[in-house]
Amino acid sequence: MQQTYDIIVVGAGHAGCEAAAAAANMGSKVLLITMNMQNIAQMSCNPAMGGIAKGQIVREIDALGGYSGIVSDKSAIQFKMLNRSKGPAMWSPRTQNDRMLFAALWREMLEQTPNVDFWQDMVRELIISKDGKRVEGVVTGLGVSFYSKAVVLTNGTFLNGIIHIGEKQLGGGRTGEAASHGITEQLVQLGFESGRMKTGTPPRVDGRSLDYSKMELQPGDDVLDKFSYLPGTSPFINGEKKQIPCHATYTNQKVHDILKTGFEKSPMFQGRIQGLGPRYCPSIEDKITRFSERERHQLFVEPEGWNTVEIYVNGFSTSLPEEVQYKAMQLIPGFENAKMFRPGYAIEYDYFPPTQLKLTLETHLVEHLYFAGQINGTTGYEEAACQGLMAGINAHLKVQEKAPLILNRYEAYIGVLIDDLVTKGTDEPYRMFTSRAEYRLLLRQDNADIRLTPMAFEMGLAKQERMERVKAKIEKANHVIDYFKNTSGEPEVLNPYLESIGSSPLTQKWRYFNVLSRPNISINDLAKTDTQIQNLIADVDKETIEQAEILMKYEGYIQREKENADKLRRLEELKINPDFNYDTITSLGREAIEKLKKFKPATIGQASRISGINPADVNVLLIHMGR
Repeated sequence: MQQTYDIIVVGAGHAGCEAAAAAANMGSKVLLITMNMQNIAQMSCNPAMGGIAKGQIVREIDALGGYSGIVSDKSAIQFKMLNRSKGPAMWSPRTQNDRMLFAALWREMLEQTPNVDFWQDMVRELIISKDGKRVEGVVTGLGVSFYSKAVVLTNGTFLNGIIHIGEKQLGGGRTGEAASHGITEQLVQLGFESGRMKTGTPPRVDGRSLDYSKMELQPGDDVLDKFSYLPGTSPFINGEKKQIPCHATYTNQKVHDILKTGFEKSPMFQGRIQGLGPRYCPSIEDKITRFSERERHQLFVEPEGWNTVEIYVNGFSTSLPEEVQYKAMQLIPGFENAKMFRPGYAIEYDYFPPTQLKLTLETHLVEHLYFAGQINGTTGYEEAACQGLMAGINAHLKVQEKAPLILNRYEAYIGVLIDDLVTKGTDEPYRMFTSRAEYRLLLRQDNADIRLTPMAFEMGLAKQERMERVKAKIEKANHVIDYFKNTSGEPEVLNPYLESIGSSPLTQKWRYFNVLSRPNISINDLAKTDTQIQNLIADVDKETIEQAEILMKYEGYIQREKENADKLRRLEELKINPDFNYDTITSLGREAIEKLKKFKPATIGQASRISGINPADVNVLLIHMGR
């Protein structure tokens, strides 16, 4: 049993798994400590990955050499590209997954990753240097001490976790698993601020007891895609398996009336839960209270895997008494004879406001200590996984005394998420949306590899195969774009097609680039009219054609967004010394001084985004820095 490591990762959820994999693949010797080796990478809530903005994050994790995209593809039972009817900045991939296969694949990939060791135990305290400024390891529940150069905490919902079902309270971080005690109390003694948050999960039911004929079919996409940019990760594209459909149904007034009978025993309404829950994923009792004018709410009936009858009732998250849940559920169309595997529940847990972190996810108070995932106030597998990835990367770089990797807001959704957390903080579970990213046309799901894989390759996290695929994609896309910009189509060739779709016919030769800019016209459509275009794209893959088409159709918008991003980049390049004494700038207001001292921004750009810092304050800082 080895006692000393480069990095110790506490917790093996989505954040912990990505942190361990990233640091190990970069060369650090990593110990991953989890309370139960059988529950590595559990999908504690819904059996799905991706979705609006979250899908972009999974693509970014994959582009950086993380494992989430590969595991999601290989365990997928259904694929959808959401928001196809909108612009490409909104397109978001999503998979339904086999819950058990997802966890098994994650464990398999971690076990096949050199430099990762495992230890099943609870961590009860951190080993801190005598001066209280640096973490040096951990002590487990068994009393074993492990030493390291850095520690990444990814405790999820386990820190002093309490499960609520009606008036019943159970200590736990997840159903059937014990809570973790000791770390919060120690960190508070060290000067950290902590808070409480709440999340919840719906009942699981027996799919054999449902009547799907009373529900709406929700099939996967006909044109299939996947998360990972590497080949051969999807069981569908290779024709190995057929997708499993989901279904949709709705609550009704009778369901709502039954649920209301349990409100007097609701832990949320009776004040037994102090933490705030996720705004954008409310419980069913929250929905019928906040949206009382609605007569029904949509529910998604989601299979848990290939070889199980267990069903996840998405949209029915609740902490009401189990008998109320069951009685109300049987009034939902298709659920009349439903059998419940386990009731829904709420869970309340400790978190640490993320304004106590640097942009690297290292804490300000204790050096070499990193936080990632729900401990930072986020919700969602994808949000947790990307934080774990970045914490693992930066912990390794810190140990190696190398410059950190900080993704800017114009470079990745991951950069937006971390900047939001560190700069603005959160008092409710933070979830990513496309609307949070001001440069979302630059941060599309289709170009994450182009944006991020070169960075990962330079750090040694992405392998040569990934880099070669990115180079080929760029070259082929540019070749297609050059052809369309420099080649004109004849009216007699194009007009029959244009007239068939109700588009104005051409009166003279037009460059294909200009024809493509018209609505509802694609490269593949034009290829049907011209053998030269057919030959051009014959050996070009679907993703590269899509990339070239987006770059041409939105060229003006993309260029304008790049110019705006350049303005931000210039502010981000102006670094601020972490020990800078703001009290010496007499022209700064008292609020500005207090906020700057508290948040310790790393750059002028970050300082400008702190609530309470106005443009005049930014100008004062610029002048003081000789700008």
